[in-house]
Amino acid sequence: MLIVAMFFSCGNDIKEVQDFLAEKNLPIGAARNVYLVHTDSGKVKTILTAPVMHDFSNRESHPYTLFPEGIRIISFDAKGDSVILTAGYSITFNNTNISEVKDSVSIVNRAENTKLFTSQLFWDSNEHYIYTEKDFTLITQLDTIHGKGFESNEDLSKVNMKSIKGSVYVNE
Repeated sequence: MLIVAMFFSCGNDIKEVQDFLAEKNLPIGAARNVYLVHTDSGKVKTILTAPVMHDFSNRESHPYTLFPEGIRIISFDAKGDSVILTAGYSITFNNTNISEVKDSVSIVNRAENTKLFTSQLFWDSNEHYIYTEKDFTLITQLDTIHGKGFESNEDLSKVNMKSIKGSVYVNE
C-alpha cells in the first residue's frame, strides 16, 4: 500500500509545470538546428532555419518565440522568386505577429537585385510590412542609398526612406 501511495504522490500537473517555468523565466520548449517549411496548397511559401529556438508561449500576457543565435527566412512569391532575411537575433511576439530582428540584419530580393542592411528591423507579418528607425543602407540596381528610418513591404518593392544621403537616380 505504501508503494502505491508513493506513485500517486509524485505526479506533477501540467499547469503547475508551465507556471513554474514561466515564473523562473524558462522556455516551455527548446530546439536546435530548426528547419521549418511553411506550405500553402502544396507550394512552399517560407523556409525558416535557426541554430536555436526557445518557445516562451507559456507567458500569459506576452508569449513569444526567441531565436537568440540568429535566423534565416526565405520567402517565395507566386513566381518562385525569393526574398531572404537574415539576422543574428530574432524575437517574435505571438499575440501580434510582430518580430524584432537585430544584429547584422539583411534582406535580399534576388529578382529585383535589391539589398537592405541595418542593425535592427521590425517586421509585421500580418501586414507584410517592415520598418526601422535605425541607420540603413539600401542597394538597388542603380543606387546605394544611406539613411536613417526606413519602411517598406516585405519584398522591398515599395519603400519609404527618411533622412537619406547620397545620389539617387530619378527617371523622368
